[in-house]
Amino acid sequence: MAFDSYRDFLGRLDAAGELKRISQPVATELEITEIADREMKSSDGGKALLFEKPTVNGEVSPFPLAINTMGSWRRMAMSMGANSVEEVAADLGTLMKAKPPTSIREAMKLLGTAFELRHAKPKLVKSGVCKEVIRKFDAAVSRTEPWPSAPDVSRPADFDPKPPTLLNLPIQKCWPLDGGRFITLPCVVTKDPDTGERNVGMYRMQIYDAQSAGMHWQLQKVGARHGRRYYETGTRMPVAVFLGGDPIFPFAATAPLPDGLDEFLLAGYLRKKSVELVKCETNDLEVPANADFVIEGYVDPTEPLRLEGPFGDHTGYYTLPEPYPVFHITAITHRRDAVYPATIVGMPPMEDFYMGGASVKLFLPVFKMNFPEIVDIALPAEGVFHNLVFVSIKKSYPMQAYKIMHGLWGMGQMMFTKYLVVVDDDVNVHNTSEVLFRLCANTDPQRDSIFTKGPADVLDHATSEMAIGTKMGVDATRKLAGEGFKRTWPPLIRMDEAVKKKFGA
Repeated sequence: MAFDSYRDFLGRLDAAGELKRISQPVATELEITEIADREMKSSDGGKALLFEKPTVNGEVSPFPLAINTMGSWRRMAMSMGANSVEEVAADLGTLMKAKPPTSIREAMKLLGTAFELRHAKPKLVKSGVCKEVIRKFDAAVSRTEPWPSAPDVSRPADFDPKPPTLLNLPIQKCWPLDGGRFITLPCVVTKDPDTGERNVGMYRMQIYDAQSAGMHWQLQKVGARHGRRYYETGTRMPVAVFLGGDPIFPFAATAPLPDGLDEFLLAGYLRKKSVELVKCETNDLEVPANADFVIEGYVDPTEPLRLEGPFGDHTGYYTLPEPYPVFHITAITHRRDAVYPATIVGMPPMEDFYMGGASVKLFLPVFKMNFPEIVDIALPAEGVFHNLVFVSIKKSYPMQAYKIMHGLWGMGQMMFTKYLVVVDDDVNVHNTSEVLFRLCANTDPQRDSIFTKGPADVLDHATSEMAIGTKMGVDATRKLAGEGFKRTWPPLIRMDEAVKKKFGA
């Protein structure tokens, strides 16, 4: 189901009893985080929250703020217009089985073809509601000076006398030791200067002043790879950031798509309607026509990097300051009835647990195409996305668990997985207690563990070197003779089925 606007989605949540409205003023500095954190940690992710009067430095913002809108399995499915995430995954699995691939490269190509066949590619339109209010910034204005009295502004008939800057949008300061405010749910659009391939990623953006922000694209992210090519040539890099619109956009921006596969293609597939794109006002990038906010600008490779942070992160700890590029703002456009979408990250579980879990469920058919023995995959909340991964397999030969470990470590963001536990197919990997029981009962620590080296998440504070770390895999499956096990493997204790049925089991 395609949503015409973020407000449209919020209306659906409200009608389904999934939205709480907060009408009194609440500060974007820490207070919204405290309320949202409690909600996210309540039973089944709580409710979505709409703060109708968020305040910035004590003044009520003209834009309401919505948070935790995808912080439950039900709301995650509603954002996809489905009854469940599993329903969407099954549909994708059916498409993928139409022509089984023979390699990972072929599987990725088939994935893109499946998206295109089901729904048309993104299409360019002349204009959209994201341009109902347009403010262009004078590039000559110093980023540290007060805002000029007569900025360059396109003025519709009923122009808002207080057009937005980065200083008056309801951008949060989430945690006490944060280095400032930062945009928590930005969809960042960049293009490869060589191939023209587009990427939509999500990288936090610290607000420096009215016209500049940090661009925290991490070392292994596609946006950073695009940026390196501009740094090599010394040419200015166009960047566009959008917020809101169809709720499927932030999910697509965070989905583990292979490099080169357009996130708008995934969004079109999920919303069952092609994404309409409109060209930006001050660069040639394209953004969704129904976005709530669009922030246009550039990164200048000739200027020095700037310290970004510290910030409370999804690891549950603060990320310490590191140098990152500066994003200079050339324009901000928005809908007249725009809603500012937000989230928070911190000690799990948080809203991002459901977004990450939905990605795993959706792309499980792709994993199974390459590793048919895989039954299921789970990323427990305690693992903050990829630190801990549970995998169940239908084991049929010795060392098969190690094949799966190495294979998954080589697939996209799975390279960041620190601990990977493989269990048999009769284990529910979404039940952490079940997995821990098999881990403790079925392993000899020295025999069944493997250590290896590889890339690490730059946000991981525990590694000795940034972005470099070790990984541990544990084979918690039943052991076969070819794996050095010379004893008889005992059966698991189970009650007789006839007896269970006699007592209504």
